[in-house]
Amino acid sequence: MSPATPSAETYNPWTIVDLVFRHLADQGLHPVLGADGHPGRPAAELLRAFGITPTVEGDARIQRGVHDELAELRARMLGER
Repeated sequence: MSPATPSAETYNPWTIVDLVFRHLADQGLHPVLGADGHPGRPAAELLRAFGITPTVEGDARIQRGVHDELAELRARMLGER
């Protein structure tokens, strides 16, 4: 009998970022993420530092880009506006 293969766990990346920030705040620190713009890139770097691979599903900028590209393709192919 072979041991069961554990399934890959998935997490909402923002939940992990929130957990880290709450812990830092509880320690009296005041972390800032994305002070110079969108927090997605620094949040992804934080997750990578913990060995977590961020996914694009959680990045609103990528989702917006996909929606814009699909709208553009529909307009070109189907004449929709």
